[in-house]
Amino acid sequence: MKSTGMNTKNSKSVKKSKASVFVGSGNVFADLGLSNPEQRLAKAKLASEIVSIIDGSGMTQTEAGKVLAIDQPKVSMLMRGQLKDFSIERLLQFLVRLGRDVEIGIRLPRHGQAGFRVMAKAG
Repeated sequence: MKSTGMNTKNSKSVKKSKASVFVGSGNVFADLGLSNPEQRLAKAKLASEIVSIIDGSGMTQTEAGKVLAIDQPKVSMLMRGQLKDFSIERLLQFLVRLGRDVEIGIRLPRHGQAGFRVMAKAG
């Protein structure tokens, strides 16, 4: 009788691991325990909108820099999400320079705790 190389009596059974699922809060910066998570999320959303506008316009980074009044390396940082050198106010100014209206609203919180949020809408 030929041996097939498989010994079913000694084969190891594979245990299925129980994967844990983390349900996020909707703010990855808070979930990671980073400081100022609301401000970080707001900056990320503003920057995302700026990047979408620049990409959609077909501008080069140099052209975008002229519109935004910053040099190309700063545009590159912005496009890659490196936002430590950009304040929320500066990002809002960039949106205006890109021809967008910016509205700031104040209201009572909908779900308990007050916070800072950025909402972007087309048109």
